[in-house]
Amino acid sequence: MSATPPEARLADDEHLSVLGYEGKFDRSMSLWANFALGFTYLSPLVGVYSLLALALSTGGPPSIWWIVIVACGQLLVSLVFGEVVSQYPIHGGVYPWARRLWGRRYAWMAAWVYIWAMIVTITSVAEFGAGFITSLFGIELTPETTLFTGLGLLLFALAINFSGTKWLARIARIGLAAELVGVIGLGLYLLLFQRKHEFSVFFDTMGTEGDGSYLPVFLASALAGLFLFYGFEACGDVAEEVEDPARRIPRAMMMTILVGAVSALFSFAGYVLAAPDLEGIVSGEIADPIPAILESTLGTVGAKVFLVVTVLAFVSCVLSLQAAASRLLYSFARDGMLPGHTWLSKVSERSKVPTNALIVACTVPALICVLIYFNDGLLVPVTSFAILGIYVAFQMVVLAALRQRFKGWKPAGPFSLGGLGVVVNVAALAYGVFAIILLAKPDSGGTFFQNYVVLIGLAVVLVSGLLYLFIARPDRKSTAPEGDAREVAAEIRRRTGRVEVQAPRR
Repeated sequence: MSATPPEARLADDEHLSVLGYEGKFDRSMSLWANFALGFTYLSPLVGVYSLLALALSTGGPPSIWWIVIVACGQLLVSLVFGEVVSQYPIHGGVYPWARRLWGRRYAWMAAWVYIWAMIVTITSVAEFGAGFITSLFGIELTPETTLFTGLGLLLFALAINFSGTKWLARIARIGLAAELVGVIGLGLYLLLFQRKHEFSVFFDTMGTEGDGSYLPVFLASALAGLFLFYGFEACGDVAEEVEDPARRIPRAMMMTILVGAVSALFSFAGYVLAAPDLEGIVSGEIADPIPAILESTLGTVGAKVFLVVTVLAFVSCVLSLQAAASRLLYSFARDGMLPGHTWLSKVSERSKVPTNALIVACTVPALICVLIYFNDGLLVPVTSFAILGIYVAFQMVVLAALRQRFKGWKPAGPFSLGGLGVVVNVAALAYGVFAIILLAKPDSGGTFFQNYVVLIGLAVVLVSGLLYLFIARPDRKSTAPEGDAREVAAEIRRRTGRVEVQAPRR
């Protein structure tokens, strides 16, 4: 990896003008605030709490190694994204990256999948967060309290997002502190003072393979990591609100992955080693083990304090998700690619945030919450589709970057992998395809719909997106730049006085 000397970098506004846009946002987000945004979106606390029982009952304690495997794979993806965002530090992340690396139609499909994946992720986090909020205040968890608490969480996050980037950054930093206390702090305490098992337990399958091979069981437990390591791309979704984004956002994305991995490992390991009845968790007899572990190790008061930390993490997670989704919608609309694009692309003169896009990023998840109230069986397939959709959208960007490299593109942002770029890009694509296969693999033992619900959800989104694309033809209504990675790289090098490169013909 290499960095461009400071004197060779473009100023933020000049870099934006090279890309065909002018600044409308306050660049008040620092490196740490940008990292906090991505980290609270990734939210290892939420991920570990939600998946611990499932991972252990599927693959036993060795399922912890999926945290390491997936972290390494997603780090490769973040390196590819880092080079792309360093050349294209503009709002929207996946959408503008796919557009500038490939073209309008390709970007439409990537963004369509990604938008729906983000929206249903917001819904899922609000639904799961409702359980912690009701527990904190001693409210009985019913379908009604889940609905109204989830809607309240969405509206509260919307109000904070409406106030502007500075408040978004402040709450993200508070959420970061809550996450670190909740995962690293508690994990260390459990490891050091409440350990009831040896570390060798992480190599003990505890009979989860039955009479067969352990490999299929281990692969089935991949959800322990796959459901955890996304959200780092949110650092790039708010690029136009970050100072020196071409240099800082790649760092923030990598920090999100690395700190998230360490946090998740401490948390997962701490719960496993402190579990008073690990055999009961692995056998599936204990469906929700974390409350019992906290009660036995922290006591009633300690468990209540941890609930406060958890609620802060959920609030910050919803806040970050809404912010990222609204910037993606804004970026999509700014290029004229969505119905109502003029309304969606409006930026508040007072708060300098895309308020109308924020309203959509709150309203649609709220409507899905209402649907889940009438049919609670929708929550699991909705959540499962969200993860697969995000991985598909990620890999569309990774594939587009590799295609451009084969055409001669050499990223011109201040963050560069140099000669390792192609190797890392190929490895990131291979990892992504492997992850998508694991996520899309049909279940067995249920009805056809239950076994294939994730693939059905992805198919519905893809088909609806393709129908709109070829019937409404939004790509014909947009004149924003596309497929210009090599030309932009040449212009950046020209303006920064580096090696003169002739812009290649497409």
